[in-house]
Amino acid sequence: MSTPKSFPHAGFLSQLELHGASACIDAGTPLSAPLTRVLMAVDENGQAATASLIQLLQARQAVWQASFDTGVVADELRRYQKFAKPGQPSPQIVRLRQQQAAARQASSQARQTFIRAAAAFARDAGITVPPRVGLEVFITNWIDANVPTAFVATE
Repeated sequence: MSTPKSFPHAGFLSQLELHGASACIDAGTPLSAPLTRVLMAVDENGQAATASLIQLLQARQAVWQASFDTGVVADELRRYQKFAKPGQPSPQIVRLRQQQAAARQASSQARQTFIRAAAAFARDAGITVPPRVGLEVFITNWIDANVPTAFVATE
């Protein structure tokens, strides 16, 4: 079993969940201008866009974890299938195939949740997705470019 890589934006997400947007803005880590604008933005209902950013980062983390889980199960299945004898598969391989199907389903659900959260975030934050660019790709690139990976809060 390989050890999972930690979600790169986990520190920022936990700080945002625990202390809110103002604590992230006041922290010692410099934030990008688009991220600061989102953290200070309020939508038409008077709700901060921070809530949709939290949901977006949680969904991104779920996609990250599902991707890792799918890879682990696929690697294990390949390892066992390499030496399998022809004929009816062993119970171990059947179990691994079931795990692989469950991991793929979890990955698809996580991806759908991420797309819904991305649409809500883009709407709440007033971000316009350029033409001919998929929402998922654009928001993933936006997260990678604007959300800090090494977030250290000074309290």
